[in-house]
Amino acid sequence: MAKRQPKLPIDFPILYLTLAILAFGLIMVLSAGAVRGFNATQNSYHYFSQQMKWTLVGSVFAIIAIKIPYSILRRFAGIGVMVSMALLIAILFTDAGEVAGGSARWITIAGITIQPSEIAKLAMVLFYAHILDRYPIQRGCEWRIPLGILIPSTVLILGLVYKQPDLGTTMVIALTCAVMLLQTELPTSWFVAAVPTLGLPLLYFIYNTKYQWERILVWLDPWKDAMNKGYQITNAEIAFGSGGLFGVGLGRSLQKYGFLPENHTDTIFAIVGEELGLIGTMFLLFLFVSLYARAYHVISECPDRFGRLLGYGITSSLAIQTTINLAVVTGVLPVTGITLPLISYGGASLVITLVKLGLILNLSRYRKIVTKGSLEKNLSNISV
Repeated sequence: MAKRQPKLPIDFPILYLTLAILAFGLIMVLSAGAVRGFNATQNSYHYFSQQMKWTLVGSVFAIIAIKIPYSILRRFAGIGVMVSMALLIAILFTDAGEVAGGSARWITIAGITIQPSEIAKLAMVLFYAHILDRYPIQRGCEWRIPLGILIPSTVLILGLVYKQPDLGTTMVIALTCAVMLLQTELPTSWFVAAVPTLGLPLLYFIYNTKYQWERILVWLDPWKDAMNKGYQITNAEIAFGSGGLFGVGLGRSLQKYGFLPENHTDTIFAIVGEELGLIGTMFLLFLFVSLYARAYHVISECPDRFGRLLGYGITSSLAIQTTINLAVVTGVLPVTGITLPLISYGGASLVITLVKLGLILNLSRYRKIVTKGSLEKNLSNISV
């Protein structure tokens, strides 16, 4: 397949929105991580400086992702999934995995700490885009080949990520794969049937995993055990309540003084609510919605199916992760460890997120150019 040549510059609205959210995140990491950083290293700027380092690293990889012709990425689709599986297996079944917060999610290779589940998120999107483009699922066509490849791979990846345990990332990958399949012509009844088919076994596993089932029970009434298992949820609610409409002021959070757990990572949105109030949280939500809406619009103009599937999957993955994090922090969903893209502290998550956005900017360079002549022609073909 011949390589397509880019026709346009990158989409600058996506770039500006990404930079705005990234700057917002750096400011919040500086504020939320100051106390924890001082207590741990005697340096209030520790987490901020680390986040800045990973921002620079991620920016380099994002620039590379922008420059590489996206059509050649499909060559690495199978390799990406196999590497993800190998790393996830190494974490679970060898001594190479690093345990933090009760979960083995990291592995150190050549002095570099890697989070394989983050790689798996991107690898699965690339794999699905490649397979669904090569074997299109359309009405009256063969569907056994693509599903016979995708379903076993998906189940294995989900099982390995869930085993870490990491229910949040498992949900992100599963929902991303589902929405990518929604782009095919599979019967709607299949998706309806899949909810109980997959949901009931998942509920069974959660029920038999003591701490996950306890999280659901606590989520139903966190104030019943506010000083123990409901501590994180209740303190997040206190943070939002303290912030009110305009917030207590940037850097003036009280919850970051050892009250709210993971206040610089998973629950950083609660610090946003406390310091910047409802106005600040709504502004951040506006930036996220604008970014994803613009990305979906640009991706729809991609000239080939593989590019559209890749861009749609990447954007959906980021949107789903954002939604789950916000739902958890605001108490809509039970607590699960998952970061807020571009905002939460975390090297692996930040780098992969920037690479994903770099790929979206890459795809924006190939979008179709709508000329005045073609627009007039299309309008003339419209009949009322």
